[in-house]
Amino acid sequence: MPEISVRGLEMPESPIRKLAPLAVEAKRRGIKVYHLNIGQPDLPTPQCGLDALKKIDRTLLEYSPSQGYLSYREKLCDFYKKFNINVKPDDIIITAGGSEAVLYSFMACLNPGDEIIVPEPAYANYMAFAISAGAKIKTIATSIEEGFALPKVEKFEELINEKTRAIMICNPNNPTGYLYTRREMNQIRDLVKKYDLYLFSDEVYREYIYTGSPYISAMHLQGIENNTVLIDSVSKRYSECGIRIGALITKNEEIRKAVMKFCQARLSPPLIGQIVAEASLDAPASYYRDVYDEYVERRKCLIDGLNRIPGVYSPIPMGAFYTVAKLPVDDSDKFCRWCLEEFNYEGETVMMAPASGFYTTPGAGRNQVRIAYVLKREDLQRALVVLQKALEAYPGRVEEE
Repeated sequence: MPEISVRGLEMPESPIRKLAPLAVEAKRRGIKVYHLNIGQPDLPTPQCGLDALKKIDRTLLEYSPSQGYLSYREKLCDFYKKFNINVKPDDIIITAGGSEAVLYSFMACLNPGDEIIVPEPAYANYMAFAISAGAKIKTIATSIEEGFALPKVEKFEELINEKTRAIMICNPNNPTGYLYTRREMNQIRDLVKKYDLYLFSDEVYREYIYTGSPYISAMHLQGIENNTVLIDSVSKRYSECGIRIGALITKNEEIRKAVMKFCQARLSPPLIGQIVAEASLDAPASYYRDVYDEYVERRKCLIDGLNRIPGVYSPIPMGAFYTVAKLPVDDSDKFCRWCLEEFNYEGETVMMAPASGFYTTPGAGRNQVRIAYVLKREDLQRALVVLQKALEAYPGRVEEE
């Protein structure tokens, strides 16, 4: 039998989904599983988007343009103006989710062997997309003790060499919920300008910022307009993960031309998804306000609850709907498996994402988990009770000295 490719062997498993079979088996045994492992919002999709889906009366479901429908891109321009992001329809390419936007950014801008600097912990699929493009992720460590703040410039410059081609950020961050400050964004800008790097900025959680401060987008950074590629998606904004609609946005015409070749090869982004996403832009202000307010309350419920559990620590996330928490366990991978395979409290258990999957540094994140606060508060409160009971019963519990 022929051998699997090196690329296929190097492709990492998803830390978010790899435990899914264990959760299925737990449910088969009658155990209720609280899913804290995946960023699948449970809040409703905008009614205007659902109505557009129900009212599709086409007699033909044709290919859409490879760059996405013009009408949708035009409406997106108006949407971005709310965040002081000024772009033209031609600056926007519609993709099959934010994932395809990241992959095509890498494919268009990077050569095999090129290096991308990424603060860790980081969204695990960045590694998968880099492997697909033949590029290499070089991580720069952030720490839970410092709230995952960005390291000093010197730490970045220690990693920069002739192979360094780009910096990738997620802002607000997945998995930590960290929000980069203006100072940190300016620091990144100066590095990009000094070393003539690309800046890939994943901003799919832009709507969920809890500081009250103005949002700093990579598109706001002056002097690096042609270096910047913004990644966006409707998955989290409108609870529309399943329609697979994202966007790649850049003012660099050469990047867009290169990306379009990949877009033409895959023919077109999802037709039905674009119809729903375009209609969802008409969601009333009350929709955004209600969703935002709900996440604010969930964040308080989760973070307060976590930090009341003996031995557990979580910094306060300033954006997105995730946190990384430190647990008093020997190995969070083992603990998460144990919760699904061996533990239940009154017929219930919790499913979390081991944080080790969000690091590339060996041993990093060994006692950490990513938790998504995408459940209603009553469920979050109950999940916290179950988590505390699990930590009390876990045979690999480690007490801090």
